[in-house]
Amino acid sequence: MNDSINLKVNIGGLELKNPVIAASGSFGFGREYSRYFDLNRLGGIAVKGLTPLPRKGNPPPRIAETPSGILNSVGLQNPGVHEFIEKEIPFLRGFDTAIIANASGNTVEEYESMVEILSDADVDAIELNLSCPNVKEGCLSFGSSAKGVNNVVSSVKKYAKKPLIVKLTPNVTDITEIAKAAEDAGADSVSLINTILGMAIDAKTRRPILGNITGGLSGPAVKPIALRMVYQVSKAVKIPVIGMGGISNGTDAIEFLLAGASAVMIGTAGFVNPMAWVETIEGIEAYMALNHVNAVTELIGGLIV
Repeated sequence: MNDSINLKVNIGGLELKNPVIAASGSFGFGREYSRYFDLNRLGGIAVKGLTPLPRKGNPPPRIAETPSGILNSVGLQNPGVHEFIEKEIPFLRGFDTAIIANASGNTVEEYESMVEILSDADVDAIELNLSCPNVKEGCLSFGSSAKGVNNVVSSVKKYAKKPLIVKLTPNVTDITEIAKAAEDAGADSVSLINTILGMAIDAKTRRPILGNITGGLSGPAVKPIALRMVYQVSKAVKIPVIGMGGISNGTDAIEFLLAGASAVMIGTAGFVNPMAWVETIEGIEAYMALNHVNAVTELIGGLIV
């Protein structure tokens, strides 16, 4: 690491030593990836989506490979918020990286309860998951309208003692309307994009490949859409934006920063390359050194149009 380069960012009160975060879902709770690299390298870890009670998730098959990406319909399988607090936080606190708890629910009351519980837990921020396209009830309906987003975020804000990140779905008509609704309701930052609703069919059997029929598309295929939405949202709101969607390396991350993101999340790339997060951090540093940029914050919103 080049000591003359400052990678620190502040995301709505969440201090990160660098702008690279492991995205919720694909990283689990970090245990598996800790065998590949030192988790201390990460700016933050957004843990697997949590619900009030344990969930088994959707029926298999849950993953389908597609051109330049994958479809997933895991369905929020997780051990529940209380087991996360008891068993996973102690493991994660062994590393010098921010812990971002991802909270889901089927009702406003469940979201309120999740935020209240996690606010009293040893986490650094809460990511409110209002966009899970592979779950047939709950968060998808909340995240798909400005009214729904405003309702949930304003309801949970009074329980939030930690920075509140609102994760947005791209499966909407106007992403800026949704982002502004989150900001108006008290969100400290927004993260986008979550996966795009998609489908895969086996022509031989004439059946859907996924057990849940539809799922969320992620990977390089969604990157142009994600970049466009991050750019639009960063122009529409004053709160920080965390960008994700198809980021695989330092160049991808720089593009998102230039588009207006204050930090980035990486998920699917880790299935192909377990070192994707570390290589992205090193790629950002290399770009900054080559272009004589001292602080990564100088790049945020630096797109020349």
